[in-house]
Amino acid sequence: MVHITEKKIIIDELVQKAHHPEAGALVIFSGEARNLHDGKSVTMLEYEAQVEMAEKSIEDILELARNRWPLKIAMAVHRIGKVEISEPAVVVVTAAAHRKEAYEANQFIIDQIKEHAPIWKKESFADGNSKWQ
Repeated sequence: MVHITEKKIIIDELVQKAHHPEAGALVIFSGEARNLHDGKSVTMLEYEAQVEMAEKSIEDILELARNRWPLKIAMAVHRIGKVEISEPAVVVVTAAAHRKEAYEANQFIIDQIKEHAPIWKKESFADGNSKWQ
């Protein structure tokens, strides 16, 4: 599976791949571009990544999650390039027999991606300024 993409993330396509007959819980996290940050109007986000390292980092994080929880499915996709307001920038999908494991693993995965994957975000503001994070 590709974890870094320049294409729009279509959540329904990921969900279709996430169903598993032994999973009673399917958790979807969609980190979406919002129009406000620290009281400033945001017009767009832009992401850059060291793609090969980010791919490996996300795969390693998914493997950690699979080893820690009894997951049937663990997927994560992060967008690079320009992301318009209300579009998903990152999506994590987990499926497990029970909701507790699916929720815990999903939160772990997104937290680890935010902390460890070499992906950077630029926020563009309505006042013409921008900021990399």
